[in-house]
Amino acid sequence: MNPFHVVLIPDGNRRWARANGLPEPLGHSEGTNAMERIFDAAQQTNITHLTFWCASVANLTKRSSGEVSVLAALFKHYLKKLAKHSKIHEHKIRVRVLGRWAEFLPAGVVDAARKAMDATAGYTERNLTLLLAYTGTDEMLAAVNRIADQARKNPNLAVEEKLIKSNLWTAELPPVDLVIRTGGESHWSAGLLMWDVADAQLSFTKTLWPAFGPDEFLKTLENFKQINRRFGR
Repeated sequence: MNPFHVVLIPDGNRRWARANGLPEPLGHSEGTNAMERIFDAAQQTNITHLTFWCASVANLTKRSSGEVSVLAALFKHYLKKLAKHSKIHEHKIRVRVLGRWAEFLPAGVVDAARKAMDATAGYTERNLTLLLAYTGTDEMLAAVNRIADQARKNPNLAVEEKLIKSNLWTAELPPVDLVIRTGGESHWSAGLLMWDVADAQLSFTKTLWPAFGPDEFLKTLENFKQINRRFGR
């Protein structure tokens, strides 16, 4: 079975930089290059939805101002590039930026995010989603509050799976098939896509994100295809 929605948790930028005797900001820069390589590799597959977790709220509030400035500059550059990226337009890839990015990131990043989304809003062939200032608990709380508002207006509102999904930030995205986390730490973080990963296959690799390349990515996809996913049957 081919995975159609793949999520990447790109962990290990700073550790990669330290291991190579480089300043930590260069780790983030190389991490962005890794994203581009994986994005290119994904276009060779049947993946229709590719999602990168770029930064949690904690990443932007608990790290030094210098590091956050570096991250913001990289986000801005990458988003501006996506708006004009030849492969984005060739493959009709819709770009989404989900999370509290408008609240936590500078105006330049916010503007670049909106332009990338506007430039690709009409595309339906494939999807690239960037999670920025994203935390799964925030997403779930936002959905619960929206449903509570709807219930106040409609006392007979039936809270069902479809209603919950329709009120998530990821309402337009399908369930996640495969999550790949790099960096060697086999744990979850901040409730990532907690609703959408209910039946996802999880893959953990010791490879630090900047060193994670297309070969390992494609091999992970091949391994996924060999799994007999029973879904409780």
